[in-house]
Amino acid sequence: MNAFVHTDAADTSAQIVLDFEDNRLLSSLFGMHDQNLARIEQALGVTILSRGNRVLVRGPDDRCRAAQAALGDLYRRLEDGQVIDLGDVDGAVRMARADAERTAATPPPTATPPTAPPAQGRGDGRAKSRSTRKAKRPTAVDMAAQGEPDAPAAVRIETKSRTIMPRSPAQAEYIAALKANELVFGVGPAGTGKTYLAVAMGVALLVRGEVERIILSRPAVEAGENLGYLPGDMKEKVDPYLRPLYDALYDSMPPEQVERRLASGQIEVAPLAFMRGRTLKNAFVILDEAQNTTPVQMKMFLTRFGENSRMVVCGDPSQVDLGPRVQSGLHHALDTLKSVQGVAIVRFSQQDVVRHALVGRIVQAYDRADKAGSARPATADPDPKPDNPR
Repeated sequence: MNAFVHTDAADTSAQIVLDFEDNRLLSSLFGMHDQNLARIEQALGVTILSRGNRVLVRGPDDRCRAAQAALGDLYRRLEDGQVIDLGDVDGAVRMARADAERTAATPPPTATPPTAPPAQGRGDGRAKSRSTRKAKRPTAVDMAAQGEPDAPAAVRIETKSRTIMPRSPAQAEYIAALKANELVFGVGPAGTGKTYLAVAMGVALLVRGEVERIILSRPAVEAGENLGYLPGDMKEKVDPYLRPLYDALYDSMPPEQVERRLASGQIEVAPLAFMRGRTLKNAFVILDEAQNTTPVQMKMFLTRFGENSRMVVCGDPSQVDLGPRVQSGLHHALDTLKSVQGVAIVRFSQQDVVRHALVGRIVQAYDRADKAGSARPATADPDPKPDNPR
């Protein structure tokens, strides 16, 4: 992809021309009826025109460059044989926008005074080599956020069904943490990909033979419902609570392989209570909806660690369904383990919601309502019901 940039010195507007070499990829890049281009236009407030293999982007300079980065990222994925959808487009825009904001917030480098040339001698080459080695290399997360072509190998997840790329800077940080740490906490609102990415990472490790099994667990009692009052046997009682984990599995692996591995025990989906007394070796273990555990349950789960095992704990601290005056095990664990070596904590926000755009706005609205409610003093019922005269 070649780019030609023209910036108007009188204001901050710019015009960028992008030339794409492979015409066969453009229909997938642009989307049906150019819906991908329209999505980028709407998200960034730019105008995008296409003719042949050439794309013209007009608008504010920083937004044009974000559109250029997003289109370049999507085009490289197509060159790698990946399939993109609107979710990938939204993710590419989110990553490009975050990079633009980070660049704008970074102060320009200060000028250094000229120094005298070094004395000629045998040490010149060695000194230059040392200076080169001291230069800070960008991290995998930085490369992903900046759309670098070498970044995918560092933060992508390869599953049987598809290649998964991060759709937000927090997701890039999360994937990097999953690859580097034995225990990872993914904390944030619904729709940020915490559980989905954890399951995808587990599937990738299982397929490569780095672990022997995947264990997926959730608290089985939520939202005030008690298992004893639900119809059916134990499997029928707990399956509805575990359905989101099954959904992530089927999206990461062909259905027939999921069924076969479930039958053989390579993939186990079970309520949290079934973890007691076990030592989990050579396993990738995921605890979902961790905000609905008690501190005792959380400690029980975390101490199941066995040889060559990894654990991921996912939860949303704002959706605790425990009873009044019952402390959340997730809150307790985050405070207790924040300084423990080998434990990574990645926090997501409403900006990282990758479901329908409306979900992000809903999360923001509830956050505002919660803050307003906590700031408003409690008042008595203005019209209390009269006591029963009987």
